[in-house]
Amino acid sequence: MSNLAVVESQKLHQETSTRRTQRPQDYQQISLYKDVNPLDWEDWHWQLKHRIRSKEELSQIVRLTPEEEEGMKKASGRLSLAITPYWATLIDPQEPACPLRRQAVPVISESIIGPHEMADPCAEDRDSPAPHLVHRYPDRVLLLATEHCAMYCRHCTRRRLVGEHEVSNSPSRFDAAIDYIKSNRKVRDVLISGGDPFVLEDEEIEGLIQKIRSISHVEFLRLGTRVPVTLPQRITPELVSMLKKYSPIWISIHFNHPKEITKRCKIACDMLSDAGIPLGSQTVLLKGINDRPFIMKKLMHDLLQIRVRPYYIYQCDPVKGTQHFRTPVAVGINIIEKLRGHTSGYAVPTYVIDGPGGGGKIPIGPNYILSQAKGKYVLRNYKGKIYTYLE
Repeated sequence: MSNLAVVESQKLHQETSTRRTQRPQDYQQISLYKDVNPLDWEDWHWQLKHRIRSKEELSQIVRLTPEEEEGMKKASGRLSLAITPYWATLIDPQEPACPLRRQAVPVISESIIGPHEMADPCAEDRDSPAPHLVHRYPDRVLLLATEHCAMYCRHCTRRRLVGEHEVSNSPSRFDAAIDYIKSNRKVRDVLISGGDPFVLEDEEIEGLIQKIRSISHVEFLRLGTRVPVTLPQRITPELVSMLKKYSPIWISIHFNHPKEITKRCKIACDMLSDAGIPLGSQTVLLKGINDRPFIMKKLMHDLLQIRVRPYYIYQCDPVKGTQHFRTPVAVGINIIEKLRGHTSGYAVPTYVIDGPGGGGKIPIGPNYILSQAKGKYVLRNYKGKIYTYLE
């Protein structure tokens, strides 16, 4: 074993040991929830209604730093504080660098706008042919079903849209989007995202799925969500039974750190998998949270254990107020270098940069082609050994 492999192994052992000693708190150990009935705790509506929305509530769970207190003052607009009680039990109350705490609690750095940051870095508004719809790639569209989420992640790419504000709940709000999909026979793939579509009621989700399923040329239907991670109580038998009726449906789940994969999260994912719904993961590369190869490898391994196929690692988009989360691109390339060939192929996602200005997902990775000429490729493998391939 090389010296580098030994160091990585030691880091992984240390991280695993840390996770054993930092298990999620029982909610009744938190003063704010000590009298909550277990049936209420498992009710996703109760979880949404009792999200942490204020400094006063949050200070009963964590010891706030000056940076967090100032950040909360600045985050009083659209993307304000919202943390589910469930997620609150996972946060380290004493450690500001806790990876789950950093994703959920605003800090003053969010008010600093970097020189290359944009409100809409993926140019989704420009590529919107109808309200709530984005059409960038030839055969697929993105349908934004809601602007609400169970929890508001501080690195949110759609912070220009997502947050707590009044929006129309009329089913007719999607009519123009559905008509556009019907009229464009090239569209064979629809991704329903948001916000998070699973904060809608079962009937609303089903109504939207029915409309899309009625379009003959739509072959592939996906839902993008984070609720199995932030609000696993939302994955109910009723929701799963409804989704199963419209099989095949694929679900992409946003995971960022191994500590997010709790027993409760696993139950939610098991319910979906047992219903025959394929699950994939999408991860955002975040500075100080998951930017070390051993953490990302642990996340990918743990995802496979709960039957979630690693799909994408995203470079954090240059959206306004997220400069403190972004890593150099070289960090992401190094992570893929430490995964490819060093672990199962199923555990190696694709690292992508969403081209600023609407360029779409561009795969980025280590350079394994050292040179090429007519009929000849000089390649290196994961060990750095050189091979020649002749056509």
